[in-house]
Amino acid sequence: MTYQHYRATTLGTTLQETLDEMIQSGDITEDMASVVLRKYDKSVTKALDEHVTSKINFTAGRLENYRFCDNVWTLLLKDVEFRQGQEVLQVDAVKVVACLGKRD
Repeated sequence: MTYQHYRATTLGTTLQETLDEMIQSGDITEDMASVVLRKYDKSVTKALDEHVTSKINFTAGRLENYRFCDNVWTLLLKDVEFRQGQEVLQVDAVKVVACLGKRD
């Protein structure tokens, strides 16, 4: 299962801008750009699944807002504390996007 929300990252937006420029200049078609974006979605999902192994715990001061749409949870948290081992990071606000995934 892949998701398009990784397109909102710096890498994803840069890829989209580059593809748009290539379409405008006639170097590629819109269909070709769509294929590239779908491949990007699959590649990012696979890379994160295979290579990210660290875990982090967090606690939120409060849940500001939440949404559940198309099997995607969006949580807006305020006054959040992240902990990884002895390291602690406190932030004012965090947006969490959580999607259903396959269980191995």
